[in-house]
Amino acid sequence: MAIARAGRTLTYAELDAAVEQWPHLPVHDASALDLPEALMCVFAAARQGSAVRVEDPAARPERPMHTDPDAFLLVATSGSTGRPKPLARTAASWVDSFPEFTDISGIRPTDTVLITGPLHATMNLFAAVHALWLGACVTDDPAQATAVHAVPAVLRDVVGRMPHVRVAVAAGAGLDDAAAQTISAQEIRLVEYYGSAELSLVAAKVVGEHSSLRLLRDVDARTEGGYLFVRSPYAALGARGWFGIGDLAELNGAELLVHGRGDAAINVGGTTVIAEDVENILTALDGVRAAAVIGTPHTILGETVSAVIELDGSRDLDIIRADARAVMTKEALPRRWTVVQQLPRTSNGKIARRALQ
Repeated sequence: MAIARAGRTLTYAELDAAVEQWPHLPVHDASALDLPEALMCVFAAARQGSAVRVEDPAARPERPMHTDPDAFLLVATSGSTGRPKPLARTAASWVDSFPEFTDISGIRPTDTVLITGPLHATMNLFAAVHALWLGACVTDDPAQATAVHAVPAVLRDVVGRMPHVRVAVAAGAGLDDAAAQTISAQEIRLVEYYGSAELSLVAAKVVGEHSSLRLLRDVDARTEGGYLFVRSPYAALGARGWFGIGDLAELNGAELLVHGRGDAAINVGGTTVIAEDVENILTALDGVRAAAVIGTPHTILGETVSAVIELDGSRDLDIIRADARAVMTKEALPRRWTVVQQLPRTSNGKIARRALQ
């Protein structure tokens, strides 16, 4: 079985026939199609040597009139820090990484891979295309899935609805320790990878086997002023050579420690506080379902930390604030707390920092 979606099934023979019959166009558009048809369109474009757009229909990036002749996938960044930027990549910039990703993830042709969001989120598109390249099945049904790709906020919830889960792949944001321990305790192979829409896979680790993210074999990295620069064969067109992701990081040989977005670094009286580090601590506190932090201007300190959190209803905010004071430095401790029903997120589950501001 190739695809099982909303009660509809499609064998590999049926998928191949549909791809073969797909109309020939110089540029295809799978953006507004349902998952089965969108994947048919993507594979038809690959077979025809054409380009295919897979974008958010509600927030299409401004794209040049003429595409690069080498372009296959026309996608976009997530827009977590602003408006999505257009990207174009070759088929090889993804497919060439599939063998190593298969080894790292442990996903097999016998697996059924759960897609947790729209395909215009490149993490989901990568997951679906990799699964079909491998010969696995793509599904939207957690009850049938044995493997899943998701951002940590989604992963924590969906794994509990997957009775047959064997592999969980976390990406798109740092995996907090509490989520990692909860998932690993269920004897699930938990894989965390780091990358970007511009570069695809950069580094990965199997939680419990490796203490740090490790660069993929053919990926090089260096830091300048604490910022990460990557040179990769898996880069999108226009991102070749040394590409600055915008994240703060440390390198120890092939081991990578990512601190988070440079534009999410908060300068509190000369001390740099990384937003993602604070968010991981807050999310690990009992009673907190999700958390996001931003810098708020301060006349003396420059900035202070403000927290926006979702509560699960089990504990009061005053208790959570007391718990935070017990484990956080004074610079990192939020001075302002806002409780919301739901944090603003992009379509692939990342925190939309621009909306938080």
